[in-house]
Amino acid sequence: MPLIALALIILLAVIALIPLSIIGRFRMATMRRPARGWMITTNVIGLAVSVGMFLFSAMIVSRWVPDALPYTLAGVTVGSLLGFLATKLIRWESIRGRLYYTPNKWLGLSVTLLVTARLLYGFWRSFRAWQSAISHTEWVAASGVAGSMAAGAVVLGYYLIFWAGVRGKLRQAR
Repeated sequence: MPLIALALIILLAVIALIPLSIIGRFRMATMRRPARGWMITTNVIGLAVSVGMFLFSAMIVSRWVPDALPYTLAGVTVGSLLGFLATKLIRWESIRGRLYYTPNKWLGLSVTLLVTARLLYGFWRSFRAWQSAISHTEWVAASGVAGSMAAGAVVLGYYLIFWAGVRGKLRQAR
């Protein structure tokens, strides 16, 4: 019994810390940063691999959740469009020969709020689906997995195009 209580406390602590991590993520996403080529390239490569793996995972999940792949593709598309807009709204500064950039706060806030809203909605919908489900397969499909994957895909698409745009702008500046 103490092991179950410990696991429950850890789970509740993780859930309680989610708002703090979202606020921290928003603050980091809107800070002025130096444009370092190696870091930007690493982000682009890592995100390209992540998007590929996410799409592959959506393809596998679509066996059990019918709308997972189309929702994920739509999410990547919307995120890419937002990322393209974000690259146009970046503020660039050159200070003592070094290039700095500041992402747009409103787009960062909108992506953060999208993830937060989807996370809260996912918890609520999963709980409701779990209460009324007859079998586990129905519960997974009814819990909104496809919508959650779409929200995650928006974030991945946004940051992939954003970092690719920052990399292109840095190359252009040099």
